[in-house]
Amino acid sequence: MKRSGLTAMLLLATFGLALLGLAIAAPTRTPVAEGQGTWTVKSPMPGGPRAEIPAVAVDGKIYVIGGSAKGIGYDIARNEEYDPTTDRWRLRAPMPHGFNHMGAAALDGKLYAAGGFVSPGHHDPSDSFFSYDPSTDTWRTLAPLPSRRGAVAVAALDGKIHVLGGREGESAPIAAHDVYDPASGKWSIAAPLTRARDHMAAIALDGRIHLIGGRRSVDNDGMVDWHEVYDPATNSWSAASPMPEPRGGVVGALYGGLIFILGAEDNRRTYDENFAFDVDTNRWIRLKPLPQPMHGFGAAAAGQYLYVAGGATMVGSNGVSDQLLAFSLPQALPAGEQGR
Repeated sequence: MKRSGLTAMLLLATFGLALLGLAIAAPTRTPVAEGQGTWTVKSPMPGGPRAEIPAVAVDGKIYVIGGSAKGIGYDIARNEEYDPTTDRWRLRAPMPHGFNHMGAAALDGKLYAAGGFVSPGHHDPSDSFFSYDPSTDTWRTLAPLPSRRGAVAVAALDGKIHVLGGREGESAPIAAHDVYDPASGKWSIAAPLTRARDHMAAIALDGRIHLIGGRRSVDNDGMVDWHEVYDPATNSWSAASPMPEPRGGVVGALYGGLIFILGAEDNRRTYDENFAFDVDTNRWIRLKPLPQPMHGFGAAAAGQYLYVAGGATMVGSNGVSDQLLAFSLPQALPAGEQGR
């Protein structure tokens, strides 16, 4: 065989292997249609109703921490673990101190919880910052937040924890953006939010943080449709496609490769919103709404489901629930393949 022919064959073989490698490395997802999705009821939280809680997935299990419930308290320290494979809960070590309106995220097999309030409304903010290791069932008190605040958004990105926005009590929201490095145990300051807000959602995807929705004023009616993206490479924010409707008091989660924004609350009512943002197509999709209007719940994905825990069906701390709901899309990617 001539040398030129052999070279051509080698090039074709290399190109074919490269295409095969790309096909294997990039799982495909069927486009999601408007109104899709199924909600099912799972086992309720064993400790009873609570709202203003975060839910975080760590190693395939869901952890629901802290919260408040009228008649029980506004500084609940409960830590409950849900196993999706068995549909069972178990109590785990309680937090060092309970709060409502905390922000939380998972990083390297641990859960990190930031800020919160210990009284009704948005009173008595905290600068507390904790980590929880499910493998040892232990909590650690870490270096406090640079300021006392609650209703923050929290995301894990590039080995660090980002705590964004929030409010320092019954006052206007702030634009703070603090970053915690577990390796050094120290905080640093990153580019502040372009516009102060609280009660929003932060989702890390493709090496960036999407900050979506929230409230821009003390008044719960100051809801916004803002969607901005933080790029750590440039330490800067950029505008992205806004939400279909202004919504505050929202809950966010990454599921099936999509950014989900659920629920909401203003001074008059709660909402049953279930929006999803597809980064690949740069579009928002309205999926099957929550079974009832809600706010203050926790949401996290594990396996083929997005789980929604607790929350309140009415404004404030009224209609607090112990329910656990599961949302599914038939074409959703497994939780371990969501980050690209």
